[in-house]
Amino acid sequence: MHLIHRGIVNNSFKENLLKSFEAAFKKGYGIETDIHATKDEQFVCFHDFTLKRIYKIKKSIKNINYTEVKRLTENKYPIPLLEDLLKLSKNKYYLFIEIKPLFSQKLLQKLIRKTKKFNKCVFISFKEKNIYRILKINKKTKVGLSFSPSTSIKQIIKKSKNKHVNCIILDKFFLKKVAIKNINKDKYFYTIKNKKEFKKYYKDNLIFENL
Repeated sequence: MHLIHRGIVNNSFKENLLKSFEAAFKKGYGIETDIHATKDEQFVCFHDFTLKRIYKIKKSIKNINYTEVKRLTENKYPIPLLEDLLKLSKNKYYLFIEIKPLFSQKLLQKLIRKTKKFNKCVFISFKEKNIYRILKINKKTKVGLSFSPSTSIKQIIKKSKNKHVNCIILDKFFLKKVAIKNINKDKYFYTIKNKKEFKKYYKDNLIFENL
């Protein structure tokens, strides 16, 4: 399976915007997106912890309500709610939802309730506590553990043995590692950056952009 990274179909599309997600769906692909929670506990599709990189505003997502997020961003690149993405997907396309911060049990319970009607959602995170907390709430929830290049293969193999973890998300650095290939789990490799890489690794599960 192939997923478009943050909805970046090509250079014309900005990350984590509804119009970018829609373009990905039109091509028949699922997407990988990132989420944060605002001060009033609304889930938004956004990568960074603050608005500084994209909007030049020194405010953290977790410290402002969604109404302010909307006001600050709607004239440039409007940050969408997760529920807007869910509706747009119509439960037809896979959504790999990366939880960026460490969420409380309460927030994770709310997230699971919000997405319960959408059976193509897979929750992933580099913060493994998020995944284990989700499984504590509901072991049937689809989840994946994410690993950076700095993680040892020994650690990845060990953590992938959890029978309730559906998949592992790995940097493309691991694509040629035989020990990784032998792990009996669905594996997704990020981030494939262009058509050349996409064609080279097409047979693997890829998280890609700029096709």
